[in-house]
Amino acid sequence: MGDWSDVTAVWGKLDADTGPQALARVLIVYPWTQRYFGTFGDLSNAASILGNAKVAAHGSTVVGALAKGVANPDAVKATYAELSKLHCNKLHVDPDNFRLLADCLTIVVALKLGAAFTPKVQATWQKFLSAVVIALGSQYV
Repeated sequence: MGDWSDVTAVWGKLDADTGPQALARVLIVYPWTQRYFGTFGDLSNAASILGNAKVAAHGSTVVGALAKGVANPDAVKATYAELSKLHCNKLHVDPDNFRLLADCLTIVVALKLGAAFTPKVQATWQKFLSAVVIALGSQYV
């Protein structure tokens, strides 16, 4: 999966706002994804999404789950097996949303890291996120 130190270096530079920013970006850029967040209250515009405490909390949860993948790069599929079952069988989330979230997370990371997010770092980071997306979608097959 490339040079794993690139992923751990990126991970070490992220702050608590990374997940909330990425999830908010998904909900703003891809408004049809909001249908999975009906209990989150007002998601009618960018300002309400960005100021929504439930969006922020779930974004933090997402990044917390990603930490497990960073810690277990050789067992990504097993790491996300239960989350895949939950999203497939109970929440019925379109698995393409995992890719959209990964793309938005990559954009947020690039903005945070600036020039340090080199093409080499990006390639390794995106390979990692692709493995996570595949693992999260594994129950859908």
